[in-house]
Amino acid sequence: MKDFHCCATCQHFKAEKQVKGMKYYCSRLGFETMTNYKFNCWSPNVNVKKLINKLKMDR
Repeated sequence: MKDFHCCATCQHFKAEKQVKGMKYYCSRLGFETMTNYKFNCWSPNVNVKKLINKLKMDR
């Protein structure tokens, strides 16, 4: 999981296109973040969970 652990792969990560560029934030915590940040509250989204399970089965 450490290869996937970052805000961009979390189910709570949201990205909004704005006039001045992109805004990235955590919908659960309610603050801005960046795609590569890491926090202990990380909950992988569905696609990442599938990929992690597939990699575990391939080992």
